[in-house]
Amino acid sequence: METKEYIESGILELYVYGLLSEPENEEVTAIAKSNPEINAEIIAIEKAIIAISSSFSPFHSVANFEKIKEKLELKHAEVIQLEPRKNRSQYIGWAAAILLLVGIGYQYNELNQTSTQVANTEIEKAKLEKEFNVLKLKNTANETSLAVVRDTKNTVVALGGQAVAPESFAKVYWNQDTKVVYIDAAGLPEPPEGMVYQVWALKLSPLTPTSIGLLEDFDVNEQKLFAVNNANEAEAFGITLEPKGGSLTPTMEQLYTLGKV
Repeated sequence: METKEYIESGILELYVYGLLSEPENEEVTAIAKSNPEINAEIIAIEKAIIAISSSFSPFHSVANFEKIKEKLELKHAEVIQLEPRKNRSQYIGWAAAILLLVGIGYQYNELNQTSTQVANTEIEKAKLEKEFNVLKLKNTANETSLAVVRDTKNTVVALGGQAVAPESFAKVYWNQDTKVVYIDAAGLPEPPEGMVYQVWALKLSPLTPTSIGLLEDFDVNEQKLFAVNNANEAEAFGITLEPKGGSLTPTMEQLYTLGKV
């Protein structure tokens, strides 16, 4: 076979592509060593393959390509199933989606923690405001107590314990100018459930008691200082223990304290 026919036979392309059998490869190699033209054609085919960039475009005639195709079909070459190229951008997209979900979860968790902290802060604030108001009320009560005790215009009447409770005592602070009367009941025991202390202004001749108030909410009044009604022309004061709501007349058997002006 002449050199031109050998070149156009397509065997050199198969040789370069690595599709010949071992004996055929050895034959082409031997011929290329002895035939510079064939060797140059092999080099040209190799350069053409290397020059391929973005697409496959053979530099051979249609006839040569058909010969290669025929040769491939005759050889029944095994078709190698290539794994599809992994789509890198697809994995990057999934990774970004996962990172986004993680970020959203983190932000959601941070938002929940922030909401909880805000709620706890509001609760703490309300608690502090309540404690402040309680302290404010106590401070007001203390100031009132001090003002009552220090008021030199007050008539102070000491009430001593009576037979039902000899250890009891109380004080009346009576300002006859302002008609304001305070009862200091710190010396009285806490009344039983359903009972209340009642304060009486007394005229002695004849004995005429007039109710001037109840010492209600005794257990929550820490100062045990109670404002009651005007005593009018009282000559004495007494405190009795009465059913809740008070009585029209004093229960003398439950007279806890008594004192003259």
